[in-house]
Amino acid sequence: MDLGLTGRTAIVTASSKGLGLASALALATEGANVTICARTGSDVAAAARSVAEASPRGDAAVHAIVTDITTADAPARVVAETVERFGALHIVVANAGGPPPGRALDVGDEAILAAVQANLLTTVRLVREAVPHLRSTRWGRIVAITSYSVKQPIPTLALSNTARTGLWAWAKTAAQDLAGDGITLNLICPGLHRTDRALGLGTAEGTPMGDPGDFGRVVAFLCSTSAAFVNGTAVTVDGGAVAGLL
Repeated sequence: MDLGLTGRTAIVTASSKGLGLASALALATEGANVTICARTGSDVAAAARSVAEASPRGDAAVHAIVTDITTADAPARVVAETVERFGALHIVVANAGGPPPGRALDVGDEAILAAVQANLLTTVRLVREAVPHLRSTRWGRIVAITSYSVKQPIPTLALSNTARTGLWAWAKTAAQDLAGDGITLNLICPGLHRTDRALGLGTAEGTPMGDPGDFGRVVAFLCSTSAAFVNGTAVTVDGGAVAGLL
């Protein structure tokens, strides 16, 4: 199936490992130009090599930036460098590392504010910077990687639950504002996948976990021409972990 991504330009943040990298690889495989970024230079360089190997255009299709996307000025820099390198911007996959675990009554103000900064405001800033470029082409796809906790809060992840659910409310609202411009905005909500983050949270051995590559291909579909009428929704990729009906 041709996803219509050849020649499109994408940004995938926090993309040196895990689900961010899986998303970048899937987009590159479909022929998109991809900007990747993360905080650690050696990790970004290794990820760039992997993305280039996945792309039909090799190194020419990859731009790597070493930055902490959660800092206030990083989204503007990433968007500006991407447009300068590739001449346009069509796709944004917003990702950021999750906050530490903690129960709702145990987390303090500073921890809550830090989680909101990283897992809500970072995406808002990135989308605001990207939207003028997407509007200029009358075509765009925005996907925010969050967690299935926006549908079923996880007791030990109060910070993630709080920030990501706030992002979902913002994204649901923003999607309506963008629909008339040919731009879609969706959340993708992973359950447990075989990533360093999941293993670091103490996932029990033997618990079913998804393949990050499969997750990345769902992201690529949401960014495709075929997903033009998928907008303002939260797509759960969790192997059936969420028990609710919504």
